[in-house]
Amino acid sequence: MGTRGTFRRHRVVVLALDGLLPFELGIPQRIFGKSRDAGGRSLYEVVTCSVRSPGPVATDADFAVLVANGPEALATADTVVVPASYELGPVHEEGVLTPELAAALARIRPGTRLVSICTGGYVLAAAGYLDGRPATTHWSHAEHFQRLFPRIRVDADVLFVDDGDVLTSAGVAAGIDLCLHIVRRDHGTAVANDVARRTVVPPHRDGGQAQYVQRPVPEPQAATTTAARAWALDRLGEPIQLRDMAGQESMSVRTFTRRFREEVGVSPGQWLTLQRVERARHLLESSDLSVDQVARDAGFGTAQSMRQHLQAVLGVTPTTYRRTFRSSGREVAGGGLDGDVGHPLTDLPPGNSPLADSSLADLPPGDTPPGGTRVGVG
Repeated sequence: MGTRGTFRRHRVVVLALDGLLPFELGIPQRIFGKSRDAGGRSLYEVVTCSVRSPGPVATDADFAVLVANGPEALATADTVVVPASYELGPVHEEGVLTPELAAALARIRPGTRLVSICTGGYVLAAAGYLDGRPATTHWSHAEHFQRLFPRIRVDADVLFVDDGDVLTSAGVAAGIDLCLHIVRRDHGTAVANDVARRTVVPPHRDGGQAQYVQRPVPEPQAATTTAARAWALDRLGEPIQLRDMAGQESMSVRTFTRRFREEVGVSPGQWLTLQRVERARHLLESSDLSVDQVARDAGFGTAQSMRQHLQAVLGVTPTTYRRTFRSSGREVAGGGLDGDVGHPLTDLPPGNSPLADSSLADLPPGDTPPGGTRVGVG
């Protein structure tokens, strides 16, 4: 970590492997490379390297990319990103690293944050970095990934998994979701939202990758839940009943709940809680409102309820989050991991959840927030 009064950009090293997908290779540069603080300073330095000496690296397209750095760059990284490749060979077929790749990965310093995009997770898995951890990959490879690496807890439904110092994304464009999540985790929602606007992508995507899996007999859907979500977002600070959301679409509660899950990938209650957490994050960063007022404006009702939800989702209290991510006077230390490690929603004691009483009180039994480390569902 940097010291107070100093500034050092966080160094992201992207490992370019033969057979790489150019789109995925460009995601870290686009997201991290465009991240700026309030003063316009670049927050990350993005470097691309190969497992060999500098030179051309083949892609899955009709062109190669010229990579100016060899594997020695991995030893300088604060974060290493491994995008997908279509030429992983024994890594994909047998779950073992090639000697060349093993030698390159051995250069990574202990404590370096590790990130994979799509099937880049095979590389982290073959190196043993994912043993005993939750992880995800492209939905079409998930079963094979689990068979090849049985010690990993594979979750094929989410867009990404944040397990602290090791993060994995689902297929292709989910790499954008994961990189934005990392920026948000490192520097707060304002910086991440600015990058998303400049990239012309949503700061968050609802649901996980399960919604993109082709179904044998897709059910025709003329109606959607879009209007209900927009309606709820306009009144997050008010009590919201599930029947009221269903009424915005002229649906029964049962039909609305089923349709909502199909479209968004989570229940209405889980989605609403995540939106309220994001509202609270924004207010804590950008306003001088008291914690009690932020809790009311975000729809949690009490500071205790908000504290429990932020602790569950973000791993920190509202006061700690505000102190860390207030843009005014915040020193940026790019050399280490931020203490704000994302965690999922977990079950909260009865009476301390915004889903109880005033907020979606008529949720079906068992409709609780997701557990584990599945943070990329909304």
